[in-house]
Amino acid sequence: MSLLNILNIAGSAMSAQSEKINVIASNLANAESIVCKDGKFYPYIAKKVIFKLDPLKNSLIGGVKVFSIINDLNPMKLIYDPSNPLSNKNGYVLQTNVNPVSETINHISASRSYQANVEVLKTAKSMIMKTLSIGE
Repeated sequence: MSLLNILNIAGSAMSAQSEKINVIASNLANAESIVCKDGKFYPYIAKKVIFKLDPLKNSLIGGVKVFSIINDLNPMKLIYDPSNPLSNKNGYVLQTNVNPVSETINHISASRSYQANVEVLKTAKSMIMKTLSIGE
């Protein structure tokens, strides 16, 4: 594998993790949000990032890219709050499925993955610079 492939793979991973961090930030920012559609109010639905392999030419290995951003399938929470204007006839309010603890853990994981790929880039750069200095 050439050093340029290493740069491409690490760069793609950084880009994908950056997108994941953005989605996590959006989830956390909208954890208490209500969306109005067709005159009805709905809680914000958390999003999840799906990655897929971005293979190098003629190779079984490669980088990673964002395949899609999907709605989180975890159920919404029902909270008993009959005084809330959005409560149903039984007094329950549908709350978002954003789990701040889970999102924070995912953020830490994505940040560490991003940082690890930065280190890969630094190491590859150092190797390239040392290779170029051999000819001096």
